[in-house]
Amino acid sequence: VQLQASGGGLVQAGGSLRVSCAASGRTFSSYGMGWFRQAPGKEREFVSAISWNGGKTSYADSAKGRFTISRDNAKNTVHLQMNSLKPEDTAVYHCAAGFGVVAGPRADDYAYWGQGTLVTVSS
Repeated sequence: VQLQASGGGLVQAGGSLRVSCAASGRTFSSYGMGWFRQAPGKEREFVSAISWNGGKTSYADSAKGRFTISRDNAKNTVHLQMNSLKPEDTAVYHCAAGFGVVAGPRADDYAYWGQGTLVTVSS
């Protein structure tokens, strides 16, 4: 599985942004998908995840109520809609795929990673 993230950019605090991840391969629907982020000088952290059929989702506490993850298996894509963005959301956002992962937050469960897209939130 190859992953390509896109949609990052510069947005003011309180604004919205949607990042997307396009996956190659015909077995996309077999993979749980996750979003992780890494801010400068900080460790990578879990943001959100979705099961293979979208039936289960999970969010980090920092994302709950503001972010929404979704997927379209027909288009091999997963999206992260981010609302009410804060400066502390500034990071490189990576999508990841894990076979059989059911919306889990552990990075080690995801075998495939995209290159990331930069989200910058100005105050």
